[in-house]
Amino acid sequence: MKHRRSIGNYLRPVQIITMGFAGLILVGAVLLCLPFATVSGKSAGFFSALFTSTSASCVTGLIVHDTASYWSFWGQLIILLLIQIGGLGVVTMAVAIHMISGKKIGLGQRSQMQQSISAPQIQGIVKLARFIILSALAIEGIGAAALAPRLIPDYGIIKGIWFAIFHSVSAFCNAGFDLFGTVESPYVSLVGYRYDPVVNTVIMALIFIGGIGFLTWHDIRTHGFHIRRWRLQSKVSLLAAVVLLAGGFLYFFFAEFHTLPLGKRIWMALFQSVTPRTAGFNTADQDALSDAGTLVTTILMMIGGSTASTAGGIKTTTVVVMVCAAFAVFGMKKDVTVMNRRITENSIRSAGAIVFLYLTLQLLTAIIISLLEGLPILTCMYETASAIGTVGLTLGITPGLSPVSRLLLILLMYVGRVGGLTLIFAMRSPNSSGSGRFLTEDIAVG
Repeated sequence: MKHRRSIGNYLRPVQIITMGFAGLILVGAVLLCLPFATVSGKSAGFFSALFTSTSASCVTGLIVHDTASYWSFWGQLIILLLIQIGGLGVVTMAVAIHMISGKKIGLGQRSQMQQSISAPQIQGIVKLARFIILSALAIEGIGAAALAPRLIPDYGIIKGIWFAIFHSVSAFCNAGFDLFGTVESPYVSLVGYRYDPVVNTVIMALIFIGGIGFLTWHDIRTHGFHIRRWRLQSKVSLLAAVVLLAGGFLYFFFAEFHTLPLGKRIWMALFQSVTPRTAGFNTADQDALSDAGTLVTTILMMIGGSTASTAGGIKTTTVVVMVCAAFAVFGMKKDVTVMNRRITENSIRSAGAIVFLYLTLQLLTAIIISLLEGLPILTCMYETASAIGTVGLTLGITPGLSPVSRLLLILLMYVGRVGGLTLIFAMRSPNSSGSGRFLTEDIAVG
């Protein structure tokens, strides 16, 4: 008797991941096209719905319509669900539904889960998935509970609770969508709360926790703060996050917000350092930054957060590997080492490929948009870095871009969330690598 096999049996994990995100985006776009999703009761049009769905599913935050004033409650709820699924990963959520329904998790689904969260091994992957989902919901719940007392006095009980839930999920998933805009003042983000200690602290904490990586959470849960017992990836992720946070804070504190009183200066500099990694909320007018400040923010957006987190970007671990590889060359060392551990050649090659791919796509797309729209190249670099880094910060040009430029940003957001290498590997045949090797010859470089 022949057994029936589902389509999933014929697809590799990387293909499941890429198709899962594409499917989520298309379903979200169709739902956001429906009249009930907008305040006006008229369809948003497929292209606007597609852009919004992509931005939400890829937890980016770039928008062509103000979320609060344009989308109805149902539209906002669809966006929130897309953010939640996209933040935790399509495969992660699919496995969660499997577990809730009581179905057995097969080896293929475990492999997909491992790929989705970049777990080092397939053993114990279901327990890890359960831990990630329950921890994420608990953290978002705590965040909402902390925001509610501050937002309820401003918006009433029902709206205040809804705002607290929405912004907690959006911050934890590093999405950057907000509901504070109005018809008269759209696209305001968190500017109205830029000096509020409660809102700032809670949002920044959620962004940081969501961006340090699922495996780092697991190490903290398993080993507490006995850092020596953590995985190397967790150590590197946390150290890089702290260094980038401190470095960004010092730059913005001394170079961008030096005219503000001390207390306000600290809040503005700290938030501006946290949000590019890759949350997308803003408390400062991004147009008011100097060219140097715009470039620093662009660099932070490109780096992003940690591997296997809700954040996007090149990833901190990738950058650390590349920096250590450079210093190994400078010191004429044979091995690339991080914290007294040798890094494999495969990790070094993958890191180099990721950096090359992301920079090439970001710069090339910025050049194309600059030529198409007649905009300054630095402005376009900022927007494309925000898209491929799945950040959502903007200099305000996205709503006015032509359909072609918006489509380019959609593609960048998709690549940024799925992962450039994942997308390339998904399109390649598993047998296309070849086994032959050519003769070796050196090429002078530098």
